[in-house]
Amino acid sequence: MLASLHSANTSQAPVAHFSSEHSCLSIDHLSLAYAGKEALRDLTLSVPRHRVTAFIGPSGCGKSTLLRAINRLHDLNETVTHSGKITLEGQDIHDPQTNVTELRRRVGMVFQTPNPFPMSIYENVAFGLRLQQRLPKRKRDDIIEWALTSAALWDEVKDRLHRSAWQLSGGQQQRLVIARTLAVQPDVLLLDEPASALDPISTLKIEELIRNLKSELTLVLVTHNMQQAARVSDYTAFLHQGELVEYGPTDQVFTNPRLQHTENYITGRIT
Repeated sequence: MLASLHSANTSQAPVAHFSSEHSCLSIDHLSLAYAGKEALRDLTLSVPRHRVTAFIGPSGCGKSTLLRAINRLHDLNETVTHSGKITLEGQDIHDPQTNVTELRRRVGMVFQTPNPFPMSIYENVAFGLRLQQRLPKRKRDDIIEWALTSAALWDEVKDRLHRSAWQLSGGQQQRLVIARTLAVQPDVLLLDEPASALDPISTLKIEELIRNLKSELTLVLVTHNMQQAARVSDYTAFLHQGELVEYGPTDQVFTNPRLQHTENYITGRIT
């Protein structure tokens, strides 16, 4: 898959563009504000299918806001206003006909702090399956084993599936949350600082998991950790003050950024 990089004039950010054939998500001139305070400004980018795309930038630059916009987590906040368009596989997510519950199944999200439900490991993974459809127990068991295996957790929990999820370590809980999301077979997985609260060994397991999962689905990662973005992502978007500054292949963004602003952030000269 080839991405073309465009910067038609000095006022435009150098941004990788993907054909509709290769992109899963498209964001077109998205602006978003909280109670009139702008958080995202005229942001346009496309996210390639079956790749890991990282959003980097200083705190408050709009990374997490953009992630939440992709599966409409702002809907219940009446102070939020937005313009522009987000499409998932060509479908406008704000179309009146869009089923928001189905959208959030297709676009799963994992947050910074692990949030397992107060129930068993098994029931955590089964939760979304039970909401969606009535399945024979054998079929449900197979899906749960597949999800836990995909989240690199099955071997660690297969003998204690009916114990409380809260007995797991922080890293195991985060992988359990990922398994719970995978069980409903999303198209996209959004990860908001998924390893920032974890120890180094657990962080490496999450990073390995992210790399392995891109054969199954599209991943979007928000991280403050430059080394992590460089290790796991295929493409990197640098945001600053709600605007897209630069977006391209991760190797190019980190080793040969097209803008001095990007280089200053990556090297720590600005934070």
